[in-house]
Amino acid sequence: MTTPPTRRVPVVIVGAGPTGVTAATLLAQYGVDCLVLDRWPGVYPQPRAVHLDDEIYRIIARLGLADEFAGISRPTLGLRLVDNRLRTLAEFNRDPGHNVHGFPPANMFDQPELETLLRTNLERQTHAELRGNSEVTDVVTGGTGIQVTFTDRCDGGLHRVDTDYVLGCDGANSLVRAGIGATMRDLNFQQRWLVVDVATDADLGQWDGVHQLCDPIRAGTYMRIGPARYRWEFQLLDGETADDFGTLDRLQPLIRPWTSTVPLGELTVVRVAEYTFRAQIADRWRRGNVFILGDAAHLTPPFIGQGMGAGLRDAANLAWKIAGVHHGTLAPGVLETYEREREPHTRSMIRLALSVGWAMTGGGRVGSAARRALLPRLRLIPGLRDKVVDSSTPPLHRSALVRTSLAPRRLGGSLCPNAPLGEGRRLDDVLGTGFALISTARPGAADEAALRRRNVAVLVAEAGGPLATWLHRGHATGAVVRPDRTVARAGRDVAALCAWTAAVVSPGVDQADAGGRATITGTRTECRTALLTDPNSRPVKPPRP
Repeated sequence: MTTPPTRRVPVVIVGAGPTGVTAATLLAQYGVDCLVLDRWPGVYPQPRAVHLDDEIYRIIARLGLADEFAGISRPTLGLRLVDNRLRTLAEFNRDPGHNVHGFPPANMFDQPELETLLRTNLERQTHAELRGNSEVTDVVTGGTGIQVTFTDRCDGGLHRVDTDYVLGCDGANSLVRAGIGATMRDLNFQQRWLVVDVATDADLGQWDGVHQLCDPIRAGTYMRIGPARYRWEFQLLDGETADDFGTLDRLQPLIRPWTSTVPLGELTVVRVAEYTFRAQIADRWRRGNVFILGDAAHLTPPFIGQGMGAGLRDAANLAWKIAGVHHGTLAPGVLETYEREREPHTRSMIRLALSVGWAMTGGGRVGSAARRALLPRLRLIPGLRDKVVDSSTPPLHRSALVRTSLAPRRLGGSLCPNAPLGEGRRLDDVLGTGFALISTARPGAADEAALRRRNVAVLVAEAGGPLATWLHRGHATGAVVRPDRTVARAGRDVAALCAWTAAVVSPGVDQADAGGRATITGTRTECRTALLTDPNSRPVKPPRP
């Protein structure tokens, strides 16, 4: 038998869904060559995920797709809890002016459109390649690296790739997860739901937010996901299947409360599908240099719209660490922080989703009566409205790359704000792709020079400006921000922050010396060697080299 040809690439990504393509794009931006293998020829045409928050929007913006995503997404007003007669129990509106990350806090979209944007953008990356119709059949770790075997589904050809890292973004039935010996731990939740997508040019005349149907018999959700696209999700009763609702006539009893003013002839069913919502998390996320991300590592019930977003958080957390190790600016041990940081965070989000789902739909008739009595009063509790619609997620747990504190409002492990800096720019527009020090006090000359050698951006914030206010509220003078915009550590001793950064980040290879390949710490030249200053502050000149 002829031995299949072998090629080599630093990173192989199995699966070209949103998680895999996001990881590939970030790695390519960091100058790491990667190959994405997917068994399907193109984007799966049916909508699945329909919501993402401002933290995930921020990741999409880092991919270079902020404007394109704005063109296909629809900010939503908030959350309305209704009973089975569509009477409002409580309504929680989002403040459109509250955008700490620079984008709307809740956004509806069509997943195939988003995936098309992601793949088109990936094609522009010189360090990434996507190969469809390529089914991975084996991942073998040896003494000199990892070998991935895949079959070309068009001609049946067998191919092998030698690589340093494998990212399993291959979904709930992950081959990569099985290969590292991981199993999914069940968190005691499983429900069958009907998912209905309808298209119409007619205006349904509904409040333009998410409607949560708090019905003890059949819970449900309604949302507008585009100018002419609507989604309903209903809990299936025992004995029911999607086939029982395959036509508009059969769907009408379920969706009539929202569509009563629209003739059936003006509604088009895009799809009717049955999904089993589960809450699961893998018992391990890594073996050696093989990692699992997204649905391969966790499944989140949809009650808070965080399923797809969790996968993009995985990609944003891991990509810069692999790039740093690959380029020699970070020690290999930092890869241990991926699971240490992401697993507890994901578990907390799954538990939140379960709690929200139960609070809205659980408890049977007793729970329904309690909701009718209590929900109209909840919005009167000071601060609760903001908490209900708050899209922020909890800080990461302590790791080698995160120092946390039990004190309130401490910044370690949280995301730094994408603060406005004047002239239409925000923080992410100027920080680049590496580490950064944000401080109200300029570091000493020696510390500054050490940071510059490591391509660490330094931003001096003006007293009273948005960044200085953020630091003050966190009881800090300065904060070290990681490439994923997580605060690694913060405090009042700027020299200590500089020393920690210099110990963690090694001096990078100059781009010219790397044969045109960017390092993890700089693809935007304005941040690689200059001392940055908040444009709202008094000018501070960079020191002479």
